Amino acid sequence: MATPESHLSPDFVAAQAAKTIALQMLEERGRGAVLVGVARVDAALEHLLQAVLAPATAKNDGLFLPDRPLGSIGAKVVLARRLGLIDAGVEKALNALRKLRNAFAHSAESASLSDPVHSSRLAEVYVIARANPLWATLETVLAAQPPTAHAPLDQALRDYILLITILVAFLEATAQQLKPIQPPVVMGLSGILRPEYLAERSADLPSTSEDLYPALAD
Repeated sequence: MATPESHLSPDFVAAQAAKTIALQMLEERGRGAVLVGVARVDAALEHLLQAVLAPATAKNDGLFLPDRPLGSIGAKVVLARRLGLIDAGVEKALNALRKLRNAFAHSAESASLSDPVHSSRLAEVYVIARANPLWATLETVLAAQPPTAHAPLDQALRDYILLITILVAFLEATAQQLKPIQPPVVMGLSGILRPEYLAERSADLPSTSEDLYPALAD
């Protein structure tokens, strides 16, 4: 039976989640804001990829563990782009955040998002992200929040929080719209096989070795 949520548009679902994400990010400052923000984006990107992958045959296959092929955010970005799950703008944003996270994680000094070396890295990404209608809405929400015990929310941190919020909300909303990829045929040790879910629609595909390799039957 359809639930009320099933009738909601993906953009509406993303907008609902975005406000919560933005307010949670307000609790972070400095290096913590960068590391926590990128970690949230990394997790959302992982959910996006998991949405199109076949279920693991083992309970814990560890595909996304740090020492595995998809353990890094860089590898996830490349795969998501090659699968057509994200566009060039999102790819640029994710790579910029990856480099920012690395810079902050390995900096011996107190780094700031307002430092020219960091602000310049994100400037072009912000221009792209501001095209999202949620940017202006969330900016108003953040501006309306009362002062906290943390340091003031400067422009650099506010823009960063808005970028993280939009990426996480829309990556998660997109993942909810996807299903595992279903190739029309798969390779088996016995040859090219038709998955059961396509058997009835694949009657025109060869099903015997003679059909598959007629030259061998001569």
